[in-house]
Amino acid sequence: DLATNLVGQPLVRQQVMKGVREFLENPNPVKPLVMSFHGSTGTGKTYVSSMLIRYLFQRGLQSPYVHHFSPIVHFPHAEQIEQYKESLKRWIQGNLTNCGRSAFLFDEMDKMHPGLIDVIIPFLGPSWVVYGTNYRKAIFIFISNAGGEQINNVTLALWRARKDREEISLQDLEPAISKAMFESPQSGFWKSGIINEHLIDFVVPFLPLKHHHVKQCVVSELVQQGLEVRPGVVQEVADSIPYFPEEEKLFSSTGCKTVASRISFFF
Repeated sequence: DLATNLVGQPLVRQQVMKGVREFLENPNPVKPLVMSFHGSTGTGKTYVSSMLIRYLFQRGLQSPYVHHFSPIVHFPHAEQIEQYKESLKRWIQGNLTNCGRSAFLFDEMDKMHPGLIDVIIPFLGPSWVVYGTNYRKAIFIFISNAGGEQINNVTLALWRARKDREEISLQDLEPAISKAMFESPQSGFWKSGIINEHLIDFVVPFLPLKHHHVKQCVVSELVQQGLEVRPGVVQEVADSIPYFPEEEKLFSSTGCKTVASRISFFF
């Protein structure tokens, strides 16, 4: 499904499949699986996390063992951070007691109050038991736009140096992402022990999408909506999306995020 439906993200397929397969095949993992998805809007971060959850849990995101946190919804007020820390710690502890295979998704980490996420550090490391709970089979996924700008800049610089987008490696991107995560006060990982203690197993970069990737998204969306795939419509929808940088118009500014809403103008 990743190979068929995830457009233009070879590094994501490689990292996610490797991480999830090795983790699930290990009957006694030494620590939970911790993955952090980074990239700009519309590149597939939420799509991939939803797909994973759909395959791993019978009821997908509706499963009682899947817990989804959004800073805007669950932690809106900076002055209540200590209260949030306590309730988040209790929530994770309680749910891991119910089911050691629980999954926890933290959306929009770039909007999370710095310092809040560090309360979950004891659950992410290689200890055997924390607060009387064995939690080594849990999955934690962080989703963030932090590092998106750096990923785009590196991808653009490599393109200008005539290195094909498909040749970009994790090593090309990881230092820039780590720096953006740890050093930006706008990031929920700002000066975080999660980074310092190397508790993230897989940092997964989502590359900016080119015009032909957007066309693939348009085709997929038309098929999904049961609409006729007309080449003229595919071209027009892809052309209507803004691209950057200004002179080359190489990468989609919104990824595939606005494709579905733009299609409605043509039908």
